[in-house]
Amino acid sequence: QVQLAESGGGLVQPGGSLRLSCAASGRTFSSHGMGWFRQAPGKEREFVAAISQSGGDTVYADSVRGRFTISRDNARNTVYLQMTNLKPEDTTAYYCAAQRWSWGSPAPAEYDYWGQGTQVTVSS
Repeated sequence: QVQLAESGGGLVQPGGSLRLSCAASGRTFSSHGMGWFRQAPGKEREFVAAISQSGGDTVYADSVRGRFTISRDNARNTVYLQMTNLKPEDTTAYYCAAQRWSWGSPAPAEYDYWGQGTQVTVSS
């Protein structure tokens, strides 16, 4: 069982930056691929980025590639999403998720554990 808790969301101006964190409980964090998703009200959950168990491999959605960076610290049981050059269309709730024994899937159904989400608002 893995419990996830996101933090770091907030209000930022267009062009600004935020770093989201996702802290995981349990001793099996390093065996899980991790992902970030986002979901606006009334819309489907959208894949943002994923990282392998070791942190050596990453994959991004086209909409965020070059602006967002996913990373993880297995010693701290934490995964991060560094977001730069934020745009108003990035405004939504962001969720981290854990995928057992695999990584990199863009499909929410492939993930086994989810956090409660953190809101990001990009507005002047």
